Amino acid sequence: MVETLQDKGVVVTGAGGGIGAALALRFAAAGARVVVNDLDAAKAEAVAGEIGAVAVAGDASAVVAEAREALGGTVDVYCANAGLGSGGSEAAPEEVWATAWDVNVMAHVRAAHELLPGWLERGSGRFVSTVSAAGLLTMIGAAPYSVTKHGAYAFAEWLSLTYRHRGISVHAICPQGVRTDMLAATGSAGDLVLTPTAIEPADVADALFSGMAEDRFLILPHPEVAEYYRIRAAEPDKWLTGMNHIQQKWEATER
Repeated sequence: MVETLQDKGVVVTGAGGGIGAALALRFAAAGARVVVNDLDAAKAEAVAGEIGAVAVAGDASAVVAEAREALGGTVDVYCANAGLGSGGSEAAPEEVWATAWDVNVMAHVRAAHELLPGWLERGSGRFVSTVSAAGLLTMIGAAPYSVTKHGAYAFAEWLSLTYRHRGISVHAICPQGVRTDMLAATGSAGDLVLTPTAIEPADVADALFSGMAEDRFLILPHPEVAEYYRIRAAEPDKWLTGMNHIQQKWEATER
């Protein structure tokens, strides 16, 4: 059972809308003191105003110090939610790859680097990584996104196995389609793969809170992802063939 969130200090990055805003709302409703972070200051302030939180605009890679100060010196829960849904293939420009890596992986690493010394000293802390089912599986038409989300999942997994005996809880949220601006930006690939089973951002927040209550690392708002993940591990050629069929179907729609 997760400890009470009343008066806990919570930071949610990328919280100007979508999943981040839903997480911020849910934590605030549970009595937490919430920092809403987003690159877009107006969006951050709008969400913060709605839920009685504090807005801290700026790059998620550098938000910890200011957010900690806004919370009176302590961050109890950090939600590394900001992300980029970068599409493209191996031919995507190197700057696209570099930015996806920086936002989807290194922002998590930098936050953990800032937070862990204090958390380890007091023996508690909770790191929530919004990954994606693409981090467990993949996504057609989006090599930078898929590869870096695998990296985000790997880092969350490493944090959990390294520090769980020292009081650090880690959760990796891995939804498929969620009705957000990021889903809308995926175009025809998202329409084919993600939109038919898309859920609301609030459903992702519900799944996280259920997972925290049960102290589960892997949070699957789409339960069917567990079976896809099993097949990928146990029968990789079968899984790759199935995904290639989806790729071919998508290519046919693009002609």
